[in-house]
Amino acid sequence: MAGAASDARWGAGPIPAAAGVGLRFPHHAAFLAGPPAVGWVEVHSENYLSGPALAVLETVRADCQVSLHSVGLSLGSAGGLDARHLRRLADLAAWIEPGLISEHLAWGAVDHAHLADLLPLPLTEESLEIVCRNVAQAQAAMGRRILIENPSTYLQFSHSTIPEPEFLTELVARTGCGLICDVNNIVVSATNHGWDPVSYLRALPAAAIGEFHLAGHSAAAGEAAGLLLDTHDRAVAPEVWALFDAAMDLIGPRPSLIEWDAAIPALPILLQEAALAERILARHRAGVSDDLGASPDPGKRHELAA
Repeated sequence: MAGAASDARWGAGPIPAAAGVGLRFPHHAAFLAGPPAVGWVEVHSENYLSGPALAVLETVRADCQVSLHSVGLSLGSAGGLDARHLRRLADLAAWIEPGLISEHLAWGAVDHAHLADLLPLPLTEESLEIVCRNVAQAQAAMGRRILIENPSTYLQFSHSTIPEPEFLTELVARTGCGLICDVNNIVVSATNHGWDPVSYLRALPAAAIGEFHLAGHSAAAGEAAGLLLDTHDRAVAPEVWALFDAAMDLIGPRPSLIEWDAAIPALPILLQEAALAERILARHRAGVSDDLGASPDPGKRHELAA
């Protein structure tokens, strides 16, 4: 991967406070045919470590700002980080020179076994020390600050002693990391646990937030009825748009991503969602309001994206 730094096309730079989309495999061909009108793209790092997918990312990166979003570091693992995996992620970052790098407040590995999920942590001082240690190691390997995403959760540990926003705030203070404010995750967790989502937003350190995530969720059925599930398989819900609008008032515009990871639609539908996010961002960048309000009408999506 030598030589990226000498190629002017690959100059690293900040991602603008604009709407982006997740680059997923079904849309590779469309991006290779010509970059669509979108502010930037985010990829799951583990899908682009080698092979044809990396070649696609190299081509896309020539024309579009990229964010690397990892899902496999397991920052909450008491046994520490997988040194080989961290080294591969650092090599990818050195080659792609992304505008942002991020991971999750979660764990997903134990005794060298990797689990296919982002699992919640008990929010205690012991857990905080573990996450801080792992985040510091990851940032040292990357040579830069990374962003940590707030989780979506379906249970709370009875021995947790630190409220989640306070946990994230202390993580920022101790490590110098930044945060992804996943607005959909706040709505999901707030509904599942009876939190006030706006109060959660207010408790986050606004200056540390480097990115917003927006996604779809679904309602659980059967014995889990009453819970929301962070499924990323549909359009952004009205209550998520409303909280995103509130976040613009409280925090201000940031790079804002539309995530859609299951039942992935045709690219124009994804771009319609990004257009709605861009409409809200632009409104707040300009400091004006319009009749779209805090909760866009899904029926206007095609009109707004045109």
